[in-house]
Amino acid sequence: MKQIFFFYSKFFVACIQRLFFVWGVLALTSSLSLAQPYPNKPIKLIVPFGAGGAVDVVGRIIANDLTTRLGQSVVVENKTGAGGNLAASFVAKSAPDGYTFLMGSTGNSVNGSLYSNLNYNPDKDLAPVVLAGQVPTVLIAHPSVAANNVSELIALAKANPDKLNFASGGGGTTEHLAAAMFNIRVGTSIKHIPYRGGAPAMNDLLSGQVQLFFTNQLNALPHLKAGTLKALGSASSERSATLPNVATFAEQGVPDFNVAVWWGIFGPVNIPEPVMMRFNQAVNAALKTPEVIAKLESFGAIVLGGTPAEFNSFYMKESSKWGAVVRSGNIKPD
Repeated sequence: MKQIFFFYSKFFVACIQRLFFVWGVLALTSSLSLAQPYPNKPIKLIVPFGAGGAVDVVGRIIANDLTTRLGQSVVVENKTGAGGNLAASFVAKSAPDGYTFLMGSTGNSVNGSLYSNLNYNPDKDLAPVVLAGQVPTVLIAHPSVAANNVSELIALAKANPDKLNFASGGGGTTEHLAAAMFNIRVGTSIKHIPYRGGAPAMNDLLSGQVQLFFTNQLNALPHLKAGTLKALGSASSERSATLPNVATFAEQGVPDFNVAVWWGIFGPVNIPEPVMMRFNQAVNAALKTPEVIAKLESFGAIVLGGTPAEFNSFYMKESSKWGAVVRSGNIKPD
């Protein structure tokens, strides 16, 4: 009996020793991993829309620079669907370790109000990292519209209720929200005509099937230069260098009417501060390089950058602004 007891005692002690050994190895491995400088593996930049669109192009421009700057691959992955919510939810639920980020845009500040059944909270589950840039929006019209500026359009619309219309790329898009905000601010009732995308909306505007369209100046510029469409006003705080002869809404009696397509990088909440700042600094450095600036400015973008706090402040103002428009206009997604 003593021999059996002695045997099991030794076996038990050996098991305990082995367990402590494994724990020690795991702890050491973890400590070594944490001690490695960030980043030490590839980073994913998730794009909510398809390849070739503006959000994708901006994301790839930044990712290419970061790959060299950080010494690790920054890989762009397109996760499309649900108005950008599929990608946003994926990032929101990812580990907050600095290896998964979202290439966000204006839609991120709209979706929390627009969709009622999201499985994440855009304002609480995503951490703004850095605001990359924006393209101002311009209100354009078919030449047949008997107004050449915003003031004349307001007078025309009030004299002809429900006779004019706005095109948009779909319900809940920036084009739709800008048109809704215009009606709310100036007291007009211009009809909304949704399309499945900005391209068919522009085609019908060019043919005169619709009359008005809020779009970013990149889309508008070729048609304005060709004289096939006309610009009524720039929805920016100051005149655009690309369209210096187009007066802002504020100059025409509609103050604080600022609409832009913007791009910014988000991560999941609770990213460690040093990791957040390392990535923020890398993106800011990229946005200051002549090559990146030239690529972004080639399609009318205003290059920005800044701190996470500055982006957060900007984002919360955008979210509040568009939330009010969604509620006032009872806007629903397509």
